[in-house]
Amino acid sequence: MNSGRNVISPKKAVLWVFCVLVASSVALGAQAQNRLGAQARILPQGTQLQADAHTITLDLTLSQAVPYRVRVLPLPPRLVLDLGTVDWAQAGDVVALPAVGVRNMRKGQLGNGWARLVLDMDGPFLPQQVDQRIDPETGLARIQVVLARVARDHFEQRAMPEQDFLARNPAGLLHPPASDDVAGRNPQRRRPVVMLDPGHGGVDPGAERDGVRESDLVLAFARTLREELLRRDLVDVAMTRDADVFVSLDGRIRAARAANADMFISLHADALPEGLATGTVVYLLGEGEGDSAAAYLAERHDRADILAGVDLARTSDEIARVLMSVAWQDTAPRSRHLAEALVQGIAQTGLRLHRRPVQAGAFSVLRAPDMPSVLIELGFMSSPRDMANLRDPDWISRMAGAIADAIETWLREDQAQSLLRRQ
Repeated sequence: MNSGRNVISPKKAVLWVFCVLVASSVALGAQAQNRLGAQARILPQGTQLQADAHTITLDLTLSQAVPYRVRVLPLPPRLVLDLGTVDWAQAGDVVALPAVGVRNMRKGQLGNGWARLVLDMDGPFLPQQVDQRIDPETGLARIQVVLARVARDHFEQRAMPEQDFLARNPAGLLHPPASDDVAGRNPQRRRPVVMLDPGHGGVDPGAERDGVRESDLVLAFARTLREELLRRDLVDVAMTRDADVFVSLDGRIRAARAANADMFISLHADALPEGLATGTVVYLLGEGEGDSAAAYLAERHDRADILAGVDLARTSDEIARVLMSVAWQDTAPRSRHLAEALVQGIAQTGLRLHRRPVQAGAFSVLRAPDMPSVLIELGFMSSPRDMANLRDPDWISRMAGAIADAIETWLREDQAQSLLRRQ
């Protein structure tokens, strides 16, 4: 396709109207000129909605060029695309929602000859590029909107206040009705919950070096990681402790179950009494430990919180062990994929990893049978280099960003695999 291109600079990303009116026979070509004035159709070929943790791209292929307007509204973050002379009734469900980036989609007619598409975004995104291109041979048009994730305060400064939008535009479709479940998605669906587990605490300070306690270092890091995850507005975050208090190993698993957590990430920064270790390590429950952990949990009298959706309170130890072993078969590979995503995310940021970045052991805190769980050894307090990093705000920020990126990647891939498993 070939035509003029309009690009919105990030500096003028919103608080604007982008409206393209096409009437020139030179621009449209003979075939398009013959169709001008008829209702445009959305064509499946080339029409798609793609997104990842950082970018949303909407491509619409139309039977002819149309005037259009784009807005971004806050509370919640929404993209509003108005199109002239477009009939959604003929479009069907040609746009499928991606696994991340967009929570919901609504489309319909406004009653003034215009159609509207509203995307409920899962975080603060601003347009970086908006254009319409017309093929001079066929008259087909392609509208593309590319949005990039930005800081929330930057988004709120540049998004158009909804009252200003309503003063100039119809209000239709801006908010989903209570029963809305467009494209099979419930806009009120529960967001994934990440349980952060700062190790040690209270009477158990963990490793100590030069008056610095492991429990304090990992709690400070957990708070930074929590803020990073919440800033991205993709997940909810819970913590097993948010103060210098002691929480038992079983109590940490119970806290994760009470929060209905979708993953469990334990944070540590150990010290070795001898030898030299440096760099970040991600630990999994050791191979073969799943069955022994299931047996251990099955023997507990209070086991109502160890397998989501299954009441084991009145089952025998043997039946409980079998049910939890079955759960392990699904959870173990998911935990490994989470560990691999974390290692890859840290490596891509250029942060130092241990020479064996993924290891396994008999960690009691990783025993939840149906919740992907990993233990991250952020570094070793016995290494001067690691100790300096653990106290460096810049390193902490970079590591928190790398882990957050990895969590987003894993969630996206795990959701896709979940769909395949259901099929």
